Amino acid sequence: MKLMKPALLTMRPMRRLFLLTCLAATSSLAAFPAIAADKPAQPKLVVVLVVDGLPQEQVTRYRDQFGQGGFRRLLDQGAWFNNAHQAHGVTVTAVGHAAVLTGAYPYQHGIISNDWTDTKTLESMYCTQDNAHSYIGDETKPGAGTSPANLRASTVGDELRYATGNRAKVITVSGKDRGAILLAGKAGTAYMYMGKSGNFASSTYYMQSHPQWVQQYHASKPQDRFYGKEWRPLLADASYAGDASDDLIADEKNRFPFKYESKSGKPDAEYYGKLYTGPYLDEMTLDFARAAVEGENLGRNPAGVPDVLGVSLSSHDYVNHSFGPESRMSHDHLQRLDRLLANFFSYLDKRVGLDNTMVVLTADHGFPNVPEFSQSIKRDAQRLDGKQMSAALSKHLAEKFGQENLVRKWSPPNVILDYTLIEQKNLKREEVENTAARFLLNYPGVANAFTRTQLENGNLPATRIGTLMQRAWNRQVSGDIMVVIKPFWYFSSGKQGTSHGSPYSYDTNVPLMIMGKPWIKAGAYGQYAEVMDIAPTLAHLLRVRPPSAAEGRVLTEALQ
Repeated sequence: MKLMKPALLTMRPMRRLFLLTCLAATSSLAAFPAIAADKPAQPKLVVVLVVDGLPQEQVTRYRDQFGQGGFRRLLDQGAWFNNAHQAHGVTVTAVGHAAVLTGAYPYQHGIISNDWTDTKTLESMYCTQDNAHSYIGDETKPGAGTSPANLRASTVGDELRYATGNRAKVITVSGKDRGAILLAGKAGTAYMYMGKSGNFASSTYYMQSHPQWVQQYHASKPQDRFYGKEWRPLLADASYAGDASDDLIADEKNRFPFKYESKSGKPDAEYYGKLYTGPYLDEMTLDFARAAVEGENLGRNPAGVPDVLGVSLSSHDYVNHSFGPESRMSHDHLQRLDRLLANFFSYLDKRVGLDNTMVVLTADHGFPNVPEFSQSIKRDAQRLDGKQMSAALSKHLAEKFGQENLVRKWSPPNVILDYTLIEQKNLKREEVENTAARFLLNYPGVANAFTRTQLENGNLPATRIGTLMQRAWNRQVSGDIMVVIKPFWYFSSGKQGTSHGSPYSYDTNVPLMIMGKPWIKAGAYGQYAEVMDIAPTLAHLLRVRPPSAAEGRVLTEALQ
């Protein structure tokens, strides 16, 4: 037995114990040098791409026509989860974007739709509305999306900024304000396309004036370069043979070729608005993202910490709304987006190095087919006018209880009841709710109706639909009866196009791809996954705490 060194013997007991503990810890670390040496470094840049309105089935259906550098690069070199879902029941843009980097469901993060009705005031609330702030250098209309004030959970970017003493940079850009703001979280910086000027602007929530690189980008007016251009099919006619007929899904004015111009004969708000539907807004969004990488020096942070770039590509959503995912227009748009992504990945490889970069691609929601197409293949599909349904419900309750105005408002997919009036008239809340639910269950196009009492007590059916709708309901923000439409139906008072928002797989099943060779094992994964798993997985790899309300899992099967 070795004797203790004299110097240690003369030390005070606590000091001696501290030194002995340090020596023991050093010896333990020295015994496992391979673990520390083999652990991959953090990525220098995390790029999160959200393709607005991209159903997983389109990636699979058109895979053979993709080039080598875009979607196929992600599919071949990354981890691809083809059974991934936006696992909440109201599948719209704001809710889906909020999920990506919070890893949370609406019942916690508070974003229950793109807009909703305040149940106390009956005033409309937009998801990213904050009247205390305005766009920088652009018109700000009342209710515009200017800050993440309504988001009740932290994001991966927020946690990375916290962990690095705000040295990490988190920059997001989108064609839609909600696409940028809800990815940026509270501590990032969002830029969004302005449909009136064609610029990408931030808001006074983030800064008082744009940095020099943004001013330089705007000075050349890159948005004007598409004026007079036409969007024509990229591929040979035979490549679109399996798509729906234009006669079925579009009127004569909404077909190829689409020309981007205006009545004034020069770039103006009419022209900038047209850019939403087609490939050019996505091209501009990725161009602005490049400018942000260089202007903010993303991926080359002098503090040696990772940065985050969030890019939400909005145009596919506009195309699918207008023509449906079965259309030639949607098919072609996805092929053009594939080529744009290929160029963007090549740029990142040269600028930062893809071995230093982690890329995540997902979507905020999928899409159903246009009802006319669904009907042509023998499906029960229609548009359901929610306001007419709500009016019929109100009339029924008045006849049943002898009291008008028990329904205060229709706020899709929620009915808001007047509980104050119910109490004043000595009616039983649950009886009114159940009467309303029974009426709605017999209304054409309605599959389910869940009451506030059911939702508050967690008494929804133990089904997939029940689980997704429970997650989508927020006690403080949501209405009193949640309505679920039948498959292939959707809420609309219009006569053309299609929309999303249901808990069915065509709306929930979205791409989830992660690429980054040092951290990710390439392959196709059939395991069930959720978009909510992205945030915990990134937090794990970035070595930061998970976002505050994250409930997803770390996708360990895909990690090196």
